Amino acid sequence: MMTGTAVETTNKALDELFRAPDGETARRTVLCDGAMGTMLYDRGVFINRSYDELNISQPELVRAVHAEYLQAGAEIIETNTFGANAFRLERYGLRDSVRKLNLAGMRLARECVTQMREKQASEAYVAGALGPLGVRLVPHGPVSREDARETFREQVRALAEGGPGVGADLFVIETMMSMAETEEAMAAVKEEAPGLKLIVMLTVDDKGNSLDGTSAEEATRLMQLWGADAIGCNCSDGPQTVLDVIQRMRAVTKLPLAAMPNAGIPREVDGRHMYMTTPEYMAGFARKAVKAGATFLGGCCGTTPAHIRAMRHALRALGAMQEGVHAEAAVVIESTVKPPALKERSKVGAMIAAGDWITMVEIVPPKGIDCTKEIEGARMLYKLGVDVINVPDSPRASARMAAQSLCVQIQQQVGIETIIHYTCRDRNVLSIQSDLIGASSIGLKNVLCLTGDPPKMGNYPDATAVFDVDAIGLTKIVRGLNHGLDIGNNPIGGSTGFAIAVAANPGVADLDFEVRRFEAKVEAGAEFCITQPVFDLQVLEDFLRRIEGFRIPVIAGIWPLTSLKNAEFMKNDLKVRVPDQIMTRMGKASGPDAARAEGLAIAREMLAEARLLGHMMVRGVQVSAPFGKYKAAADVLGLEG
Repeated sequence: MMTGTAVETTNKALDELFRAPDGETARRTVLCDGAMGTMLYDRGVFINRSYDELNISQPELVRAVHAEYLQAGAEIIETNTFGANAFRLERYGLRDSVRKLNLAGMRLARECVTQMREKQASEAYVAGALGPLGVRLVPHGPVSREDARETFREQVRALAEGGPGVGADLFVIETMMSMAETEEAMAAVKEEAPGLKLIVMLTVDDKGNSLDGTSAEEATRLMQLWGADAIGCNCSDGPQTVLDVIQRMRAVTKLPLAAMPNAGIPREVDGRHMYMTTPEYMAGFARKAVKAGATFLGGCCGTTPAHIRAMRHALRALGAMQEGVHAEAAVVIESTVKPPALKERSKVGAMIAAGDWITMVEIVPPKGIDCTKEIEGARMLYKLGVDVINVPDSPRASARMAAQSLCVQIQQQVGIETIIHYTCRDRNVLSIQSDLIGASSIGLKNVLCLTGDPPKMGNYPDATAVFDVDAIGLTKIVRGLNHGLDIGNNPIGGSTGFAIAVAANPGVADLDFEVRRFEAKVEAGAEFCITQPVFDLQVLEDFLRRIEGFRIPVIAGIWPLTSLKNAEFMKNDLKVRVPDQIMTRMGKASGPDAARAEGLAIAREMLAEARLLGHMMVRGVQVSAPFGKYKAAADVLGLEG
């Protein structure tokens, strides 16, 4: 038995992982590890061996797997003891090795967590892993419930030996197939490690019921009654089944939920069993599971560190989108520095302040080092009377010339003012502040604060996304810099003097969420807004009404469509609302030239209608130049050379 003091110390730290704000069920998402057996099998260990015995005979293999999961971002790793109970070990002549194998499994996991903590100064926890006994309990089999409990107790005692920090920090009971066996396993943990947190997960059939026929709802009620700290589903048929089950569980409990599916159903390929679910698919599952209410996420059979890493990236991106900014990046304005009035910061600021109509054109940076085309395009647009050039920051997660570089070259060589798009995807808060201070010092005075497209959308899907903050957090940072302070409230010697813009998508499916985020952006310090392309002015007008209580000047995005395929891309990939009549008009075009002409006509119609919304603070338009067709953008604006 462990001392109460040791248990209490670790549980204080773990409590934060299980606790939700008062009156809520939402908690911080915790990433767990993936399959151990799959990784050992891939390293040449045949399935006719006891994988638990490797804790002693080949500890370097087990240690390496733990280390890979920690490097991939797992905050909880499970000991390699899923089958280290007397009944399963007896099949390999190892019944008397229960204590030895469990102690060795705990030691290996603990060593890896300790090494990571020393190298990276980040916290992780070791969960003692318990799987089913591999035998049937009475009345369906020969093993009594008393013998089952004692068998689990033997394993728990070894895993908990030494207390938290030496033994298990918490326990995970997983892949349970019957409620009777689940009750005995839970009772064993409660008796031998009474103060430790306990996550309990079932495996289910294709109908979402436990393999003894118990419904997900009834299983939830029972596990909660028996004292689980978190419940959930693992293994099973794959991500979709697990997702369905936790949604059913969430409807009947406020406990934290755990979701750790297989990587689908294995297929035999050249004599080997292969799991076909990709890391990208698991990343999508992670996002859906969080929205369904899951707190603990990980993987089971077939998942690897690549799957866990993809889930980590998805969670970081989702966290940035939903939470706005981590606490350490919050800006508290306590400076005596007063930023210049908006009209004094830039031409854009002056036009916004005066209520003038602004024309902007977007010029995308090149993929190489030669920006002659972009510079000449900006020069032509400037001569035609365009007010401002917008420069995106690696749109669609593509590797292009830095937006800051192109902005500076356009301003220096052409003389037209620019707005730099700045995303959070690729920079931590240190880099963000350095970039912005530098941008201000070289004459860039307008910034559009964006979260950024995740890397998986681009040509380098395995690139690491940062997302220390999202657009809301970035807006707070820029506002602080305008008041002469970095995020630690340290003075930077003056105001950066940025005119602060944010983005909005009036046609997004979940408009309530978009409006909430827009309000948060305004509260964070946004001074004007640029929308995604608009193809339905009613959509824009509805959005403007929804933000009436916190409305700032709006620049409407205009995109001259080039083809039906281009319209489908806007609708399906960029999630822009494109009405059926627009799709029909583009579809009726007789050829490429006719399609471009129709797209130009639609864009002009949108611009004319947007002008009529000036009473609702529509102060201008941003016209995109698809595929670098800058003349098309000028044609939309009615500018002639």
